[in-house]
Amino acid sequence: MSDTTGHDPRSTDTPRRLRVVVADDQAAVREPLAAVLALSEDIDVVAAAADGDEVLAAAAAGPVDVVLMDLRMPRTDGIEATRRLTEDHPGVAVVVLTTFADDDSILAALSAGARGYLTKNAGRRDIVRAIRAAAAGQSVLDREVQDRLLATVRTRATAPKQSLPEDITPREREVLTLIGQGLPNRAIAEKLFISEATVKTHINNLFAKAGIRDRADAVRRAIAAGL
Repeated sequence: MSDTTGHDPRSTDTPRRLRVVVADDQAAVREPLAAVLALSEDIDVVAAAADGDEVLAAAAAGPVDVVLMDLRMPRTDGIEATRRLTEDHPGVAVVVLTTFADDDSILAALSAGARGYLTKNAGRRDIVRAIRAAAAGQSVLDREVQDRLLATVRTRATAPKQSLPEDITPREREVLTLIGQGLPNRAIAEKLFISEATVKTHINNLFAKAGIRDRADAVRRAIAAGL
């Protein structure tokens, strides 16, 4: 509907502002980072969180578009917070910003649902670019992370496949395959037409039978088994 000047009040030439939560347990990192991001014309820092619990509370209070997530935080860490955001607030994108670029951290974050993974060597432009990409449904990995993932894939592609215990059921194998693809419990339930509670039961049984420690370990086992 236009006003008397012919201008449509619903239209705007300015980009939609992205609502971002900055999560880091160190105030000396969290507060300057939030201040720098707030200088971007399309970013509003709506909360600064010291741990995963505060991230989840901010997402519940909403609305939030992107969380810039540290991994090592007290109470609920970044991996668990990412997993819970992916399941409970699928519209919230997570970009990891951390000092850790080891295989376990990368695989755990991506399998939990993170759309981006940056190390703290990233500059402001790289971080802003990753936030915008994640909000648009795209994935951004910095060069170091890409190199590590490619090296891991090459190594595992040439390694002999590791068999799974014989008592794993076909359904548990399906669940492990989907975990290996990075799907959260809710998406696995939808894909297999079962409840989330049933998915959790299969995961618990699978982990016990195969001696799998956590979700990152499950991703490694799925790759090693060629699933």
